[in-house]
Amino acid sequence: MSKIAFILLTHKDPEGIIRQAERLTAAGDYVSIHFDARANPADHARIQRALAGNPSIVFARKRHKCGWGEWSLVAASLEAVRAAAEAFPEATHFYMLSGDCMQIKTAEYAHAFLDAREVDYIESFDFFASDWIKTGIKEERLIYRHYFNERVRKRLFYLSLDLQQRFGLKREIPADLQIMIGSQWWCLRRATIEKLLAFCAERRDVMRFFATTWIPDETFFQTLVRHLVPDREIETRSLTFLMFTDYGMPVTFYNDHYDLLLAQNYLFARKISPEAQELKDRLGVLWCETGVNFPISNEGRRLFSFLTGRGRVGRRFAPRFWETESSLGHGRTLLMVVCKKWHVAKRLVEQLRARGVVPAAEYLFHEMEGLPDLGGIEKTMEKRTRHRRALVRMLFDWHQSERLLICLDPADIEMMRDFSSDKAETRVLEIECDFSDDYLLGHARRVGLAGERTPPEVIDRMLPTIRYDLKFESDRMRDADFPGFHRLREGASPEENAAALAAFLGIAREVALEIVSLEYLFVD
Repeated sequence: MSKIAFILLTHKDPEGIIRQAERLTAAGDYVSIHFDARANPADHARIQRALAGNPSIVFARKRHKCGWGEWSLVAASLEAVRAAAEAFPEATHFYMLSGDCMQIKTAEYAHAFLDAREVDYIESFDFFASDWIKTGIKEERLIYRHYFNERVRKRLFYLSLDLQQRFGLKREIPADLQIMIGSQWWCLRRATIEKLLAFCAERRDVMRFFATTWIPDETFFQTLVRHLVPDREIETRSLTFLMFTDYGMPVTFYNDHYDLLLAQNYLFARKISPEAQELKDRLGVLWCETGVNFPISNEGRRLFSFLTGRGRVGRRFAPRFWETESSLGHGRTLLMVVCKKWHVAKRLVEQLRARGVVPAAEYLFHEMEGLPDLGGIEKTMEKRTRHRRALVRMLFDWHQSERLLICLDPADIEMMRDFSSDKAETRVLEIECDFSDDYLLGHARRVGLAGERTPPEVIDRMLPTIRYDLKFESDRMRDADFPGFHRLREGASPEENAAALAAFLGIAREVALEIVSLEYLFVD
């Protein structure tokens, strides 16, 4: 069975470190601690005294003064790794943690997970080809030497970079290395660690190169593991669950995240809030429990993106100039049917087609099927959305009609506004449906907010948010004050709905009544 040597990088909270080390070793695993040399020496002495009698804990021989983005973080990691490799010959895996990490599975589960596959778990993406780096310098991290910390000595950092660029002091990357990038929270097998330490001892040129790169904790281990280990033995992922906000800051977990964390397909999570004592206590006792079943739903990131994105209205980029200047054409009428339950809108369209009322395209900005060959503009959803007016204008021409009906989702408010500002006549028909809890749960699963094994507690908290989100979309559409706005309601009488449909389409009320009276129109 696997035995884990946890590489614990810490700089604060001595009591928390002591409890964390004691918890992790209680199930037969090991801990190697590096405590930042910048921190209070009394705190380090306190940790050493408290853990001195535990044979499963070792301390890095040399302590480094660590700074974000500096080589010192890699140097500290290597010191702790060397200490663990020497002190714990029975360790089969080495797992990088920080003091802000906590287990979200049992040791029993973690050992079985690691035993199941003979692989290393580390994010390792091509530095130049991937989009892992979202902002800031990229190639400059490697090809220039960095002696100053950008966060604490910003002026000197950029002055040094500017001088090197001005005088052509670019350097070459070691020729035999493909630089990789990824999260610094990894879990590596003992054989990989031994190869890596031997490589570090032999290749001083590589060590000198990385020692003056910027943010090497995201590239050093990621590059060397990929260099030393066959691809088939690398799982390009971290086993530590973490998320980032739009501003690049780590998401912090609190007391009410317990069920959510346990449902993720990871062994540990960071960052746990210092104030989340209840969460810490519950996770603290979890490691040594046995026989615990973990239903994995793994919806954490999608759920976070959904919940934090509700308050954002509008789009990041303005429409292209050729879109704003183009027109669907004078004398044409664009009919927009807007419905969250796509199958209801499609049933309505089927009835209109059968009666030859109007040519129609169903959810053309969401589904690839159903459009004719329009010269390539219809090939990708990105092209359709970017050139939406041109696409719809071509559909008018293809159908040789001055009237066209399209189906939209209520979330497409900007698209409705764009079309409504056109010179052509536009009308909007909202189909307002009732949403049961079962439907909302199915919707959450379809869009990836929940899985079959999402805990009931998470579902109970999520459904009101989804229901409010749907109501918000509907209210926003009505507040837009679109010209020619009409509404069908599932709870309205056939006569009321027939009047709305007749006015929207300009058809006889008798025909409209025949359509809206279908028994299965609103059935889920």
